[in-house]
Amino acid sequence: MALRTSQSVESKNKLSSTLRNWLPILHSSLGDLEEAMSPFIEGNPLIEVKSGYEENFEKRLPKKILYGQGAKNSQTEQIEALTVAHRSLYEVLDEQIDGSLFPTPISKKIAQCVVENLDEDGFFEGDIRLLSDQLSVSKEAFESVRKRFSHLEPIGIGAVDVKECFLFQLDDARISDGGYSLALKVIDNLENIHSFAKDEHFEEALQVIQSFRNPPAIEYFEDSNEIICDLMIYSNDDGGIEVKINDAYYPAITIDTEYGVEHEYVTAKIKEAKSLVDALDMRRATLYKVGLMIVEYQYDFFTGGAIKPLTLKTLADEFGHNPSTISRAIANKYIACERGVFAMKEFFTTAIDEDVSNAAIKEFLASLVKAESHTKPLSDMKLLEMVQEKFKVKMVRRTIAKYRKQLNIAGSSERKKLYVLGVG
Repeated sequence: MALRTSQSVESKNKLSSTLRNWLPILHSSLGDLEEAMSPFIEGNPLIEVKSGYEENFEKRLPKKILYGQGAKNSQTEQIEALTVAHRSLYEVLDEQIDGSLFPTPISKKIAQCVVENLDEDGFFEGDIRLLSDQLSVSKEAFESVRKRFSHLEPIGIGAVDVKECFLFQLDDARISDGGYSLALKVIDNLENIHSFAKDEHFEEALQVIQSFRNPPAIEYFEDSNEIICDLMIYSNDDGGIEVKINDAYYPAITIDTEYGVEHEYVTAKIKEAKSLVDALDMRRATLYKVGLMIVEYQYDFFTGGAIKPLTLKTLADEFGHNPSTISRAIANKYIACERGVFAMKEFFTTAIDEDVSNAAIKEFLASLVKAESHTKPLSDMKLLEMVQEKFKVKMVRRTIAKYRKQLNIAGSSERKKLYVLGVG
């Protein structure tokens, strides 16, 4: 018994160490992977890393992608189509800070401070009291300058949260006076968005809000000149769709387990190195599973159709993780397919849609079951068809089953027995 307990603790400690390494490695883009690994490599003489950027980019692309639907183009054009050059978010903001919105040295200084305190999504996360003290300005002066960011591109940058980000964008939106007034109320009460459904301007306000960037820096998630895709998705010779990890770009790690010195320090460094290897393997496995699920939900897109609405909450439920973890996991990640290169985030709806869809779908499920025939209760597959038809979303049956269980609704066969017994 003691041995079993000892092994369990050792296994748990190994997993915890791997998970600590895995999250920052998972959240980084493939292009930044080696940089994300550096804290785990520095100071470890037992690790040797070979960069994953030493082969020709062209050799790594499956021919289905390289010559896919754009086969009429030259090989060079196809390769260039899989890379995107653009300025970084900070370059774009620096140019605007030099403009007329910040005419004085102190306003420029405050604006630069705001930029330095943006998180990776473009939201301001600084402590205004502390920062204003450091700059020897009042909190009101600091806030006045920060709110001028509502006039910068991308609109929404520098907001403190989603609501303020949407307010920044609303002031720049084309919308009627009535739609604007309603949109203000909706943004202030996003968690109950459908309580405004009867208002005559609801459709207009909702359409405008759904067009907003969320998060504000979404267009600048990848700042490097070349986008390196994590996944390649293409049709195989059997008529199916294949998901392939872009494994060749992963750095190769060699661990010197024959260091020649038996010492506690050496043992610890070997353990750290193995945890890093395990974390890289977990990154591959996680993104491969994401790829499989995207194909499952977005099969029509990969066969020539359109991308369908899919919520991050749905994906998070499948993984058993928090939506914010999944959101960061797919940020800065790209998929190469026969139709071109797409950011993983393009396959998902915004956070607001996720929250609304989740609540609305559950409410709809409950109403369907409440009104169903007691002699022929609705199956999960039938519920799925009705949900997809009403909300125009792509889901799978097991998600319906999960929502049903969260609502404490029994399966169709069990409900039928309960109805016979006069229960429910």
